[in-house]
Amino acid sequence: MAEAHQAVAFQFTVTPDGIDLHLCHEALRQIYLSGIHSWKKRFIRFKNGVMTGVYPGSPSGLLVVLVGYMSTTKYAKIDPSLGMFTKLSKHLPISKYVTEEGQRVVGGVLIGTGLWIAVTFVMRNVLKYLLSWHGWMFNRHGSLNLKTKIWLVLVKLFSGPKPMLYSFQSSLPRLPVPPVKDTVRRYLESARPLMDDEQYKRMEGLAKDFEKNLGPRLQWYLKLKSWWASNYVSDWWEEYIYLRGRGPIMVNSNYYAMDFLYVIPTTRQAARAGNSIHAIMMYRRKLDRAQIKPLMVLNTIPMCSSQYERMFNTSRVPGVETGRASLSPASLRNQSAFRLIIIKKYFKYHIPWAKARSQFFSRGKNKQSLDAVEKAAFFVSLDDTEQRYDPENPVQSLDSYGKSLLHGKCHDRWFDKSFNLIVFKNGTMGLNAEHSWADAPVVSHLWEHVLSSDPVRLGYTEDGHCKGNPHPNLLGPQRLQWDIPEECQAVISSSLKVAKALADDVDMHIIPFNDFGKGLIKKCKTSPDGFIQIALQLAHFRDKGKFCLTYEASMTRLFREGRTETVRSCTTQTCDFVRAMMNDKREEKLKLLKVAAEKHQDLYRLAMTGDGIDRHLFCLYLVSKYLGEDSAFLKEVLSEPWRLSTSQTPLQQLDLFDLKRHPEFVTSGGGFGPVADDGYGVSYIILGEDLINFHISSKHSSPETDSHRFGSNIRKAMLDILDLFQLDNKANNK
Repeated sequence: MAEAHQAVAFQFTVTPDGIDLHLCHEALRQIYLSGIHSWKKRFIRFKNGVMTGVYPGSPSGLLVVLVGYMSTTKYAKIDPSLGMFTKLSKHLPISKYVTEEGQRVVGGVLIGTGLWIAVTFVMRNVLKYLLSWHGWMFNRHGSLNLKTKIWLVLVKLFSGPKPMLYSFQSSLPRLPVPPVKDTVRRYLESARPLMDDEQYKRMEGLAKDFEKNLGPRLQWYLKLKSWWASNYVSDWWEEYIYLRGRGPIMVNSNYYAMDFLYVIPTTRQAARAGNSIHAIMMYRRKLDRAQIKPLMVLNTIPMCSSQYERMFNTSRVPGVETGRASLSPASLRNQSAFRLIIIKKYFKYHIPWAKARSQFFSRGKNKQSLDAVEKAAFFVSLDDTEQRYDPENPVQSLDSYGKSLLHGKCHDRWFDKSFNLIVFKNGTMGLNAEHSWADAPVVSHLWEHVLSSDPVRLGYTEDGHCKGNPHPNLLGPQRLQWDIPEECQAVISSSLKVAKALADDVDMHIIPFNDFGKGLIKKCKTSPDGFIQIALQLAHFRDKGKFCLTYEASMTRLFREGRTETVRSCTTQTCDFVRAMMNDKREEKLKLLKVAAEKHQDLYRLAMTGDGIDRHLFCLYLVSKYLGEDSAFLKEVLSEPWRLSTSQTPLQQLDLFDLKRHPEFVTSGGGFGPVADDGYGVSYIILGEDLINFHISSKHSSPETDSHRFGSNIRKAMLDILDLFQLDNKANNK
């Protein structure tokens, strides 16, 4: 077999004259280069570990302290150890071999190093104390008060120069546990617009009983965990929300990211795949070296970077009761060769997949091939369909594109991998990402790098090929070998049937909303996110004739190992505005809109600063289960369905995209499947000043939902709310 010959560095034959060795010099050369590369990576990791470990101090800072300290004490004729080293030297056997000058130098080094450690320790703890204050979040939108400005200066002063990706991890504060009383109060406030008087009175009774009796005992355990663990939520959230989920992760958990909306840099599939893989590996190189800048709010306030650690060489491994996120040791080695993965069908339901994995894929060549997939950096799917935005048929083309990225043909993606790079036949591409290891902003950070590198820094030749010449000795693809018996094929066919039914039920609709964007919303003196969320509430009420529990994802990455929190966007204030839109006067609508927008912003700030509702209630519920204590209040709260689940995809690296000069290089954002069988999933991305892309999903099987109808209602709601401000009239009056 050809691949077997490629795997050895030498051959030998036995002759009457002895053993005749035939060395392959190119193979030995590659082994040598791999070793050099490996040792370089180890050194870089060690160096970065030291730099991160002493941050906000630095080795150069230590050198400055030592030189300055020693120079001062030498010319001032001062014993830097204040006699301590002389006293200690009497008890040290080495002291008689060290001159008095040498003792002075050693004492200076010890005292100087101690001083540097003390300064670094103080700076780190002062920085952690500063970052524990979140009053800056509650400034009026678009302005900073004097206290916040002084605080920002202090944060910059104690942050140190040139931080690397993980520099701030030890300085980030821990996620606080909110008081039970506050969480219960906020929950009741969020539940009020969704209940009639009788329902609310009953829930209020359950809540007050929980707050008085069981709640404080459960809270004690959470407090204990918050003191001991880095984050009292994240590990339980990953295990119980993601890894213990027994349903298909395709559609129900995984999410996708799209290519540029209007252009395809090349129509050659292999070339697009080559450049994209190159860009991803360049990103990985920076990630290995911690050279990616940490995400900073206001260019000053760091956010947690822990989720980046499992971006590559990670796969979700299914189990009968719970899965696990497996980080392959291969992530610590050089991956210089690519493998062509050939497998026709795949399991989409975790319990059958876990059992079949144990029975059919735990030994022999099946295990070797499966290991090759799960230990790979990421998965590449060369799709045989053509997808792109077609101006002649915008609705159907984008809907088809979104569905293909979300689930494909159900057997041409490896949904358990950290992410799949999907390249279509006509050169369009996208990502499908598994959710347990990280949230969408982390994947978006990688994707922004790929999109900005592909057409500009890497580029293509005039005929659409990658620039440069292929390496003459590059190893060819290796076909993975599988042995699928009939019994296994029956399980595969059954799982594929389940997956296809799930995929066919997805009703996907994507809207490039270009009537207006962030530019006009800002003129309304309203938060763009608040404006859109209120528009979604108005659209939903018009769509279904009622309000529903609404999930908006926010980040808690201001805290160490923070992930997400929920903003309950359906508020009493928002409902009042929506009802007013039915028949009230314009002035009353504007007044209620302002109140609703301010309420939404307050909820978003509370969620980001650790005072959200849902993660606290989730952890209280888990503790109650561990203790064997039933809570009618917690059980009802956590069983309430999210019939409208929303999320904003942030554009984080604005410096990579010059949308004013190159508006054609605008991304489409990404989306996810519906959370409830009778609900909607809505993702949106705000691009530049004039474009907002919406990704809407629901299920065909639900008589209550229709993604295209909801999309029309969203467009109408956005335009109706903007019309309240009469911006055209104001411009004319000027």
